[in-house]
Amino acid sequence: MAPWLASGFIYASALALTAGGITLLYMSTRTFNFAHASMATCGFYVVYTGCALYGGAPYRYLPLAFLFGALLGVICYFGLNRHLLRRGAAEITLMMSTLGYDLILLSVIQMYCDYLTFGLRLYPRRVSMSVYDFELFGTKAASIILPLIAIVFITALHLFLVKTKFGVAMRATIENPVLAGASGINSDRVYMTSWIIGGGMASLGGAAMAMAMTGTPVMGMTTIPFMFAGAILGGLHSLYGGILGGFVVGMAEYAGVFALSKQFGPWVLGYRMGIPLLLMVFIMLVFPRGLAGIPWAALFGRLTGKKRGVSA
Repeated sequence: MAPWLASGFIYASALALTAGGITLLYMSTRTFNFAHASMATCGFYVVYTGCALYGGAPYRYLPLAFLFGALLGVICYFGLNRHLLRRGAAEITLMMSTLGYDLILLSVIQMYCDYLTFGLRLYPRRVSMSVYDFELFGTKAASIILPLIAIVFITALHLFLVKTKFGVAMRATIENPVLAGASGINSDRVYMTSWIIGGGMASLGGAAMAMAMTGTPVMGMTTIPFMFAGAILGGLHSLYGGILGGFVVGMAEYAGVFALSKQFGPWVLGYRMGIPLLLMVFIMLVFPRGLAGIPWAALFGRLTGKKRGVSA
């Protein structure tokens, strides 16, 4: 597998998880979670600490990254979001509260990096997690394992939302909170579960992202625009659209940079951040509801019908 394609799969899988978490929280609690940035960074440092202190492959610490992100989500919900939701706070107020939480987490991350630097003599401010990886089938193991983990996680989440009683209750609350409450569904538990899953997805995505880029204390701050770009591209009203949007944004960035740099030279690398954002703008102009608003069933039906007509 080409190096750019391997890194693209890793990065796109990470963005799919983080963008899906943003979409889930917005759908359930009307909150644009800016704390997603530092939650993702925390996930990276959980995995880095495990590898640096105890050794082994990074993948064994991914469950810890998810659980730590879930804990951060619970703290945000009970410390901020729950009280604001009960008072009917506006979306801008909910968003700004998570921005404050993000700044607190960023400060804690900086202090933790100082502890790792001066207390344990590590070098945590510029980390290449790929040094802890190994080769699998002649390519980076992360380019195979992390997309598989993302697929398994998304599949498990889908089965949870569709097949379990509580998952159906979550979907009902997301679609119509008033009617769900009148039916006896505990919306408080639904919101808390959304923050658990959303926070876990943020940290899991951040841990995966560090396998494709340099991990720093501000890694989440530099990638949060692309997390939101993926969520917005997906449509913000479809969890699966947000996941797909994150994957499309991630692959577009790597594929676009590779194609343009071959055509125009390495100077294009300085503008790589603009490629996925331009893609998002173009798609939103054509499909204002994002990828979730595209009539996929009708589109595939027409393609299938045309193919059948040709073969007949």
